[in-house]
Amino acid sequence: MYRRNILNELTKWKNSVSRKPLVLRGVRQVGKTTAIELFAQNYAQYIYLNLERAIDRKLFTRNLSAKELLQAIFLQYNQNWEYRSNTLLFLDEIQEAPEALVMLRYFYEDFPEIHIVTAGSFLETIFDKGINFPVGRVEFRVLHPFCFSEFLDAMGESQVLELYNTIPLPFFAHDRLLQLFHMYALIGGMPEVVKSYVENRDLTKLRNVFESLLTTYFNDAEKYAVNKNQVHTIRHAIKAAFYEAGTRIKFAGFGASAYSSKEMGEALRAIEKTMLIRLVYPTIQPEPPYMPDIKKSPRLHVVDTGMLNYFSGLQTELIGTKDMNDVYRGKISEHIVGQEFLSSKHNIMNDLHFWVREKKQSDAATDFLYRFEGSMFPVEVKSGSSGKLRSLFQYLDVSKTDFAIRLYAGKISMEEHKTLSGKPFKLLNLPYYLSGKLDDYLKLFNYTIPNSSGVISQSS
Repeated sequence: MYRRNILNELTKWKNSVSRKPLVLRGVRQVGKTTAIELFAQNYAQYIYLNLERAIDRKLFTRNLSAKELLQAIFLQYNQNWEYRSNTLLFLDEIQEAPEALVMLRYFYEDFPEIHIVTAGSFLETIFDKGINFPVGRVEFRVLHPFCFSEFLDAMGESQVLELYNTIPLPFFAHDRLLQLFHMYALIGGMPEVVKSYVENRDLTKLRNVFESLLTTYFNDAEKYAVNKNQVHTIRHAIKAAFYEAGTRIKFAGFGASAYSSKEMGEALRAIEKTMLIRLVYPTIQPEPPYMPDIKKSPRLHVVDTGMLNYFSGLQTELIGTKDMNDVYRGKISEHIVGQEFLSSKHNIMNDLHFWVREKKQSDAATDFLYRFEGSMFPVEVKSGSSGKLRSLFQYLDVSKTDFAIRLYAGKISMEEHKTLSGKPFKLLNLPYYLSGKLDDYLKLFNYTIPNSSGVISQSS
């Protein structure tokens, strides 16, 4: 399975003059080890250490200097020390040896020529346990499930992928891309699920893969619970998360439970560290800085929309649909767009944002706020006419921006409108499947002047 996007990101890291040891983060089973093994083909030598294995872990417990430790590693794996500048050293499951995390500092300072990548299924769970993490001497990337372009690549849709990467998209590619995006939203981007579908083209055979993933996360609960009592709380939270995803949640009684707000809040935050879920808190500010308001209810996102569909029983509803906004009150279309916003980028600071205004008689909430070149643009994931975008209008009225985005099942266009209070603004309409290409289309359309009809449409 190809991971073209993350491989491109890793290549940039490899060629950087300021390269530091790289910490690759991501939920378990998202394909971190596979991605690094593919990337290792660019090196003359590749050394893989799995620190769950005693023989590898023991190397870091002998109180060796950085040079002695690295030479011991090269010797143990029969690699040539003279070729160290063309060697990739991968320390997998690094959370099993905190001493290895500490040594990253000395590797960077004393042997910057060696290319070092680390990863760990439970790495996030040790960040707050007093480990002397080498801040400033490592860099981070995040690996998400397959984004849509990687899904097209895995499916062998090379011609469609070429059209998808053409800016602007040729109009005749719309129907095929929408069809494939619906399939992507249906099965998601977890590597083993995509691999199974590519090999069998049979949705029914995905059942065992989804169940296996959930079983893995259930069994891992005790590894990131702080005590035995929290294990059951975390397992409940994992299962309930797939039913509650895409909505704003309350911690108290989450998933129709009797758990208190404190109990469930601790459980959900523990799960969030593993990157299986994301708690997205809204901002009430229409202008920067857009600080999340943690006193308000967060919106819950899970790592993968395909898993959401399977465990919520929504797969049947999605099959054959012409507009995802008709399914699950539009939550699936919103969730897959959020997944694309995350999966199309790999920097650690990339996150989801949305705005709310909560008044007694007039609540409003944008689906997303999208950051682009220092600005935030409101995004609505909707079908139907632009006149139905009331929350977007309300954000525009209280903010300085005069540019908004709608993601829907239609084709590309730019429109000029006015809010209900009369403020003029431009509305960029893009099909759902271009949500991962939003930067490119903002560059293309941000300063385009509409024609006399007020609409810039795709040419035919």
